[in-house]
Amino acid sequence: MTTLDITGRRPARARLLDLGLMRFEFLRVLRNKQSIAFTLVFPIAMFLFISSSIPEKSQKLGADMTANVSASVMVNMALYGAIMAATSAGAAVAVERDLGWSRQLRLTPLRPVSYIVAKMLAALVMSTIATGVTFATGAISGMAKADPMSWALSGAVVVAGSLVFAAFGLLIGYLLPSDSAMQYLGGLLVLMSMLGGIFFPIDEGTTFDRIASFTPMYGFGKAAQWPLSLDHAGGFSAFHASWAISLVVWACVFVFGAAWCFRRDTQRV
Repeated sequence: MTTLDITGRRPARARLLDLGLMRFEFLRVLRNKQSIAFTLVFPIAMFLFISSSIPEKSQKLGADMTANVSASVMVNMALYGAIMAATSAGAAVAVERDLGWSRQLRLTPLRPVSYIVAKMLAALVMSTIATGVTFATGAISGMAKADPMSWALSGAVVVAGSLVFAAFGLLIGYLLPSDSAMQYLGGLLVLMSMLGGIFFPIDEGTTFDRIASFTPMYGFGKAAQWPLSLDHAGGFSAFHASWAISLVVWACVFVFGAAWCFRRDTQRV
């Protein structure tokens, strides 16, 4: 009887970017019809409904601004759709843990960071699709009007900022079981959107505005709306550093929280 000597074999090399896993993640999120429909259909429907109810005389954001109110609504709805898409992609880890997929991956040479990177890139793809479809609806319908630079900058801010909420989805996915993660997630996102001024404007300087400034979506929403302040002379209004600081602080909270939960999960037998 012959024996197989494997002592001389080299272990499989772990890579930072595992193309096979990334392809699997992309296909998985794109095949989730329920998530696709909700992150694409809801923002578009809300944009069309709200914009069609705005009188023409009330469309101007400001006397010198190149964007109108419908463009502001479009950016907010794209932001909500991108956040929903990115968060759902991250929170899918709850289902994978329940099915034992995460345990199976721990038996492979796959580096933990590769798993996180694949999740984040899948979330980036989903948020890009959600943002692009909403922006395309605004352009095709003719309701949203803004300078091309404003469109491009707002879209870039929405897509980049959505990665923060992909980390939030990972955190929720590790904290909660699969049967309740998405239920809590939907409610939390709606609540954070209301507090962050995504669904309705918040008067600046009010008590509610000061409270809302500490919520995760407030700085994100303000930063996404800022490019719409472009005037006909080619200048933007002042950008408040507090918006970026808010987004960075919440990104650290979500990322470190998800990393801690991930390390705790990988220590399980």
